[in-house]
Amino acid sequence: MVEAWAEKRVVIAADPSTLAESVAARFLSRVAKRVDEGKPAHVSLTGGSMGSAVLAAAARSPRVAQIDWSRVHFWWSDERFVPRGDDDRNEKQARAALLDALDIPAENIHAAAASDEALDLDAAAAAYADELALFAGSEGPWPSFDVCFLGVGPDGHIASLFPDRPEILITDRTVVGVQDSPKPPPSRVTMTRPVINGSKRVWMVLSGSDKASALGLALAGASYASVPAAGAKGRKRTVFFVDQAAAAQVPPELIDREY
Repeated sequence: MVEAWAEKRVVIAADPSTLAESVAARFLSRVAKRVDEGKPAHVSLTGGSMGSAVLAAAARSPRVAQIDWSRVHFWWSDERFVPRGDDDRNEKQARAALLDALDIPAENIHAAAASDEALDLDAAAAAYADELALFAGSEGPWPSFDVCFLGVGPDGHIASLFPDRPEILITDRTVVGVQDSPKPPPSRVTMTRPVINGSKRVWMVLSGSDKASALGLALAGASYASVPAAGAKGRKRTVFFVDQAAAAQVPPELIDREY
């Protein structure tokens, strides 16, 4: 059940650099609070330039050394089905930005299979679903992410859930393969909307004037089938972290100056 105070809010930073630093600080504070309580933290990462920028900003923070990363598990809301060493892999980008610098058990980093391994696309999706099920929580056969990071494309897509495609409507599977993606590379593995919306907090991070229209539609309550970002909702918090350029169409009453 989504709490009443989980309504969508918008936090605006001056520029992409300030945005990345601000989100990184909030992320580290959230993870630190969770592990300091003696609880595991599950975090779902995203790719793209802002996803990497947030992780790189986190890596520069002295607070990184103060967190017990053995209690933290990292996942990805989607992954490009390319070879393991391909620069397009979200995993590779995240490792370079932050993960490889952490004192974290290898088994706490949950990456989808790559195309140069033994599995085909559908088998890779099924294997990732099985991995999620090992950490099943109260919301379903998957962990309830303390933070689920998402990027938002100019078309309003999140993860590899694209507008007017069947994957955004799937509710009976946790992970699916995507063929002929409208954005290259064409083959991808993605979590489905129920898994994303089982997260405690959904944080969408976006910058640039090319994202303003998608953000405006998502906040206006557009159909999530056509604007997937409109359908992403955390159980406790749903926040769009944006820069000034992306915020051109944000209604003033949705701007959160306290969060």
